[in-house]
Amino acid sequence: MGGESGDRARYQRVLLKLSGASFSGQRNFNLDWDTVQRLAEELRDAAATGVQIAVVVGGGNIWRGKEAAERGMDRGGADYVGMVATVINALALQDAIERLGLETRVQTAIEMREVAEPFIRRRAMRHLEKGRIVIFAAGSGNPFFTTDTAAVLRAVEIGAEAIFKATDVDGVYDRDPKLEGARRLPRVSYLDALNMKLQVMDATAISLSMDNHLPIVVFDITVPGNICRALRGEQIGTLVA
Repeated sequence: MGGESGDRARYQRVLLKLSGASFSGQRNFNLDWDTVQRLAEELRDAAATGVQIAVVVGGGNIWRGKEAAERGMDRGGADYVGMVATVINALALQDAIERLGLETRVQTAIEMREVAEPFIRRRAMRHLEKGRIVIFAAGSGNPFFTTDTAAVLRAVEIGAEAIFKATDVDGVYDRDPKLEGARRLPRVSYLDALNMKLQVMDATAISLSMDNHLPIVVFDITVPGNICRALRGEQIGTLVA
């Protein structure tokens, strides 16, 4: 995974984690079509570098299972509704990408054969090798696990060299970035991320990344061109490694 100079990408295969909030723009809820279109354009530019790109999408812009459970809904059932919400985001992103002329495949952890392929590891890797963007939806297919954990799991399964954690903040901070004096950390170890509870990802996801030596690059997705900058290994955001 050696660095490259110029416009060449540092990685051959990465997994991008997009939260549900990435799809809502300034609306804070539901889908914002201009935002989805911009995400598709960012992915088109990233794919043009020749890097194989997989995406895991969240569904928090449509449904939050934890909040539903707090209101009395069975937690397992609430999480399954959240998995379905991620499929909505995945299909919307697929449409936006394909209207730009790229090939994609959506694979789901819960079978929905009329709209997507079931997740099959070897098939996903073959799609990536053929230059298709693969979008993974429905998390891991199991309740009680976040889409962050699903992202790390899929990244390990497909042999990704890094996880790109896209957020609306320009990296990881030593405290709430809204607080005065908060300092952005350019590099954090897995253990520090866990011990300091830096909320990069949930503890299960970070532990799984650490066990598999999978670096996490955290950056601001709202800044145009940041995916390509991260692919080139530029010093943006925070590296958890």
